Amino acid sequence: MNKTTRTNNRALSAIKEFISMESFGGVLLLFTTILALIIANVESIAPIYHSFWNSSFGFVFEGFSASLTMQKWVNDVLMAIFFLSIGLEIKKEMLIGNLANAKKAAFPIIAAFGGMILPICIYFSVNFGGEYTHGFGIPMATDIAFALGIILLLGKRVPIELKIFLVTLAVVDDLGAIVIIALFYSGGIEISYLLSAIFVFLALFSLNRFGIKSITVYIIGGIFLWYFVHHSGIHATIAGVLLAFTVPLRAEIISRSPLMRLERTLNPLSAYFIMPVFAFANAGVTIGGEFAINSITIGVFLGLVVGKPLGIFLFTFLSEKFGIAKKHENLSWMHILGAGFLGGIGFTMSIFIATLTFGGSLLAEAKITIMVSSLIATIIGVLFFKFVLFKVKKTKEI
Repeated sequence: MNKTTRTNNRALSAIKEFISMESFGGVLLLFTTILALIIANVESIAPIYHSFWNSSFGFVFEGFSASLTMQKWVNDVLMAIFFLSIGLEIKKEMLIGNLANAKKAAFPIIAAFGGMILPICIYFSVNFGGEYTHGFGIPMATDIAFALGIILLLGKRVPIELKIFLVTLAVVDDLGAIVIIALFYSGGIEISYLLSAIFVFLALFSLNRFGIKSITVYIIGGIFLWYFVHHSGIHATIAGVLLAFTVPLRAEIISRSPLMRLERTLNPLSAYFIMPVFAFANAGVTIGGEFAINSITIGVFLGLVVGKPLGIFLFTFLSEKFGIAKKHENLSWMHILGAGFLGGIGFTMSIFIATLTFGGSLLAEAKITIMVSSLIATIIGVLFFKFVLFKVKKTKEI
């Protein structure tokens, strides 16, 4: 077995392990989401639930403030750690993974762009000239944990190439969401804190270049980076991504590099703790209240259920027809369309962007729409695979 084959086998094993982890994480997400919905709609315990997440926790010491509501600790601190794990995955994929080879990466990258651009266009068209256009980022996201969870439940008839395609698409999708959050969902900029954040980032990057491989050093620097980014007006989760790009990947053995070791630590933490806690903290919406069908709900629904699959399918189909990218030989266009339907499961990132965009009843309506849209996208995706794709494959075999 040559070196290239061993590298490819290790990469495939890592992808399979990631898929398995994310799939089980999707089950936990579903459980905590349902639990939050039940608690938020039981009159006797709903006030306790809302009071807990709105209560403050932390300390203030000589001008240094670390006091946040419990929900903010989840959305700003735990989610920064989640974004750190995403950033590590993106960096790894760009340097040694599916995004390192431009020819192989082109197809899922184009799919991801289609899955972001068309939902945004649909949302804008529905909200054009209105006051809710800033919610355009909500329907552009794909929840990889839920999508891979559904793929896993569909069994071994789903080719590994489709799972890799979906993982790569989701990584690029996450990168797009990070850029959108940084550019459009941050507050007024505080120059002094921003300059401090830039200084810490450059210092950490310099440590990387000088060969410092201690994870502890980067974590300590990351805490300062989070604090300065949080106070700069840029959303605190971006600090996680910035920190990820300073963590070294170089090592005598790649699997022992600081980036890979930190990623192995954070991936289960994100899948089995951070994401379920985020869902539990944010999915508790009172369904019994008034729900208005407005331009927000229509834009989000159409963006996820219609825009995602159409964008993914059309962009990839046209890219192959024009010779820009090539679909894997083991995948059919029916596979791509089926993945497109599952791409409409927005959930985690969609809810996160919604919390940055709206408040009060509008936020509740957006959350309900995201959950309903994700459920419908799941149902359509499962039915498509079960009764269209698998049946067509079985007919061909006969």
